[in-house]
Amino acid sequence: GSSHEVKLFERMEYGGQMMALVDDCPNMMDVFQTNHIFSCKVIGGNWLFFEQSNYKGRMYLIRPGEYTRFTEWGGLSARVGSIKRIMDY
Repeated sequence: GSSHEVKLFERMEYGGQMMALVDDCPNMMDVFQTNHIFSCKVIGGNWLFFEQSNYKGRMYLIRPGEYTRFTEWGGLSARVGSIKRIMDY
């Protein structure tokens, strides 16, 4: 299958701490101690960002590319509680 990778940043325009994900993350707080992602770079694959943990709440489709702020992927806030890869089937 295709390789998935997304780089998440705690501030807008790729500022602050960077966190890389290559797998699903049902609870951002458990893994990264934050549930706010202000910018990201999708290196590979398509992803779903969810506002709440365990893939609940408002959902956003994130395609490969660069997002300097959460509004660029349609987010109403920077809150991202969980992230899931979209796998080819």
